[in-house]
Amino acid sequence: MEKNILEKLQGKGLIIHHWDTDGICSATLLLKHLHDKNIDNKTPELGNYYLTKKELQEYSKKYDYIIIADMSLPEDNILKLAKKSEILIFDHHLGKEIKQAYHHNPIIKGENPDKHPSASWIINTYLNNPINIYAILGIIGDHEQKIKNNPVFYKIITDFCKENHLTFNDLLKMVYLIDTNYKIGDKKAVEEAPKKLLTIDSPDDILNNEKWNKNLEKLNKEIQKILDQPHEEINNAIVFKKINTPYNIISTITRKIAWNTGKNTLIINTGFFNNMDQIYTRSNNKNMELMIKRGKELGFKCGGKKEVLGAIVPKEKTDDFVIELIDFLKK
Repeated sequence: MEKNILEKLQGKGLIIHHWDTDGICSATLLLKHLHDKNIDNKTPELGNYYLTKKELQEYSKKYDYIIIADMSLPEDNILKLAKKSEILIFDHHLGKEIKQAYHHNPIIKGENPDKHPSASWIINTYLNNPINIYAILGIIGDHEQKIKNNPVFYKIITDFCKENHLTFNDLLKMVYLIDTNYKIGDKKAVEEAPKKLLTIDSPDDILNNEKWNKNLEKLNKEIQKILDQPHEEINNAIVFKKINTPYNIISTITRKIAWNTGKNTLIINTGFFNNMDQIYTRSNNKNMELMIKRGKELGFKCGGKKEVLGAIVPKEKTDDFVIELIDFLKK
C-alpha cells in the first residue's frame, strides 16, 4: 500500500532535498524510480534549513506534488506548501508528524536510528531496491568512519565493497567529492548532481570527476587551515571554536574536531551569511533534542539529530544562544 503512494502521483512534481551526499543520493533514488514522471529537483538556499518566502511562493504555484528528502523543514513551510500541493516526506531527522503530509520517517515513530542510518537507506528500502551505491553513499556521507561501529551496516558496506571491487576509502572519497558542490557554495551543481549520478557507468566516474577533484583540493586546504588554528576548551569537556569562512564546511569542521577529541564540540561560523551566524554542535553524551526545541522556540532555524544541532542565528543573538548551549553541555 505504501509504495503505491509514489505510483499514483499525478501532474508536475518536485523533489526538495538536502545538499549533502545523503540528500543528493536520496533524490537520485527517487528520480530513478519516478523516471516516467514530470519531476524537478531543488535544494534550499545552501545553509538554510528552511525555504524562503520566494521559494515557497514559486513551488506552491508550480507543483502538484512535492517530495521532501533528507530534510526536516519547519512545520510552517510544510503547511504553506500543503495548501496547493500533495506533500510526501522521506527523512531520518528529528521532528514531528504533520497530518497534512505523508511521512515515511522511522525515527520520529520511535525506531532505533542505528537501523536507519540515512535517508538514502530508508528510501531504498521503501522502494524494495537491491543494495546499491546510492543507498551506501548516503550512509557513508552521514557517518563516515563512525559507521564501522555499527556491525550490521559495516558488514553490508564491506560486502558491497567486495562485490564491487571497492574499498571503504573509495566510498569515503566519493562522498567528499559529491559534498564539494555544497561546501564550495555551488547550488546549481548540487541540483545537477542527482541527475549526474544517474548517468554514471561506474564508481570511477565519480572518483575521476575533474571539477569535483579541483573543488576538493581547494576545500581541503581551507579545512586544514582552520583545524590548525587553536581552539578553546571549557571544563576540559567542551571544544569551542569560532571560525570565519565563506565555505559551507562548519559540519565538517565540527565532525572532525568532535571525533578527534572525543569531546562535545561547538563551532560558530561568522563568514557564511551576511547577517546571520551558523552554529553547529555535536555531542557524544547529550541528547540535543531539547536544545533543538529551544532554538525553534527562540525563532531560529534549527534542526538536527539526537547527537547534532545545526542552527542559523541572527548575529546579535548568537552569544546568548551559545551561552545556553554551553550551559546545557556542561550539565
